[in-house]
Amino acid sequence: MTKSFPEILKGYQNFRQKYASGDNTVMQFLSNYGQQPQVMVVACCDSRVDPALLLQCDPGDLFVVRNVANIVPPFEKDEAHHGTSAALEFAACYLNIKHLVILGHSQCGGIHALHNTATLHQDDFITNWVSLVNNNVSQEASLDDYARAALLKSYQNCLTFPWIKSKLDNQSLAIHLWFFDIHQGEILAYNKEDEKFSAL
Repeated sequence: MTKSFPEILKGYQNFRQKYASGDNTVMQFLSNYGQQPQVMVVACCDSRVDPALLLQCDPGDLFVVRNVANIVPPFEKDEAHHGTSAALEFAACYLNIKHLVILGHSQCGGIHALHNTATLHQDDFITNWVSLVNNNVSQEASLDDYARAALLKSYQNCLTFPWIKSKLDNQSLAIHLWFFDIHQGEILAYNKEDEKFSAL
């Protein structure tokens, strides 16, 4: 299943043929008119969870930021470096996205690290980062339960960004919490009314 580097280079040639060869290509259009995505996805770095592939999107359809455990951090306006927050600001305030999808997934290595720090042989950044979504979940919970709870924590963190909160209040932005089950190849969406995840 894992592609070799030469196969990846061949994939690039296929991309060129599909999207960048000939007149009036997708890439020429995007270059001439800029990006206008209506959807932003905050996804995990996990190689099995590619938002564009899962949703079968073309270039220009999604504005995506990926980080370990698909975390939305809280709003912190300081001198530190905030890559995910900068992406959120650009998407919400400049691209005027209409939908923000936070896409978690099963078997998440970041969530595993959060609850198994002793197994990490290198930990300059990981534990501190994933601690942003530490939740008081029952001791019987599975790692996937923790990953779903982390989505709710990221949603709460979204509300600390004043410009996201404002857009939610005037209903110009909707936030969606999705959980991708890798084994089933299925996305589950969170329903606020019954507080459960069900098939999208």
